[in-house]
Amino acid sequence: MTTAPSAPRAPRTSIALPGPRAPMSPRALAASTAPVTSTPSATSITSTAPAAPAARGVPLGRADVEAAAARIAGHVRRTPLLAGPAGPELPRAGRRLLLKAEHLQHSGSFKLRGAANAVLALGARRIVTGSSGNHGIALARLAAPLGAEVTVVLAGGAHPAKIAVIKALGGRTVRVPGGVAERDARARELAEETGAVLIPSSDHELVVAGQGTVGLEILAEAPDAETVYVPTGGGGLLAGVCLAAYGHPVRVVGVEPAGTPRYARSLAAGHPVRLAPGDTVADGLRGQQPGAVPYPIIRDRVDDLITVSDAQILDAAALLRRRGFEAEPSGAVALAGAIRAGRGTGLAVAVISGGNTKTALMTAAAAGPSSRTHCTA
Repeated sequence: MTTAPSAPRAPRTSIALPGPRAPMSPRALAASTAPVTSTPSATSITSTAPAAPAARGVPLGRADVEAAAARIAGHVRRTPLLAGPAGPELPRAGRRLLLKAEHLQHSGSFKLRGAANAVLALGARRIVTGSSGNHGIALARLAAPLGAEVTVVLAGGAHPAKIAVIKALGGRTVRVPGGVAERDARARELAEETGAVLIPSSDHELVVAGQGTVGLEILAEAPDAETVYVPTGGGGLLAGVCLAAYGHPVRVVGVEPAGTPRYARSLAAGHPVRLAPGDTVADGLRGQQPGAVPYPIIRDRVDDLITVSDAQILDAAALLRRRGFEAEPSGAVALAGAIRAGRGTGLAVAVISGGNTKTALMTAAAAGPSSRTHCTA
């Protein structure tokens, strides 16, 4: 794969918020954030793969995403770009729309990419994470073949079927009251108490680099794409796609549920802000504040952030079902954003990030330990 030039484009100057559009001042955009240099909880790395970015103590770059792609190649599926809806569903668009089919990924979502990159690079054998479900499922799927143990901390609104799959895969689950902030705080405590490696669902250098492989694949197969729409919760996937897109003219647009626009609000304010716990049908996108790792990457490279309502998310999921694609609500958010935006005449790509619907989850839970089988397709 040819490495694109390292210099990023200047960031856009407007962020779409619910209600009237709020411009972001150049001064706010220029607000400084220190380079990402945080270090994961574990200190021993047994993998012979390229050095982890956190171990180098330098900001992430596209090279880290390419290293992640090499590291996880035997553990994840290179998902296809599929033809998306056209015509009346995209009322203002004279464009083509493709869907990056991460709902077909092993474990049912893109989360396997970041999880695999972190687990393999760190050589982790005892893992703790906070998750809405899909990241926990990904870690539990990886754990048994690699001889690792996983504990997943979940907040009160976690989907019961996702919890059942984590348990069926051999993972331990811990429930806590409150929202994502309380969940993640308990996960940190457990990691410190037990000496386990903490692998957050998005706020981790290796996780972000792994998620960025979605962007590498999109740009390799559709180098002429004008816009990529990315669902945005914790921000790991959006930050990863931003890293993959450095030096490339593609527009990167993050799509957030209207009830939890933590990145739009933060970029408009010029610094990370914390929201009160929010509710949305997109259960995987309920984060309350930007992560320390994804925030500066998104700030410096994202072109736009837009929000979509629960009704728009459910409409997009229904549209996908009519076309034979089983996507959970979180997985349909980017398509909802592409439909809402309806702009441009060139090729657009929407990331369908997850397919862990109730039916798919029930099937996976019923499969039990047999679904731990390590797939390399």
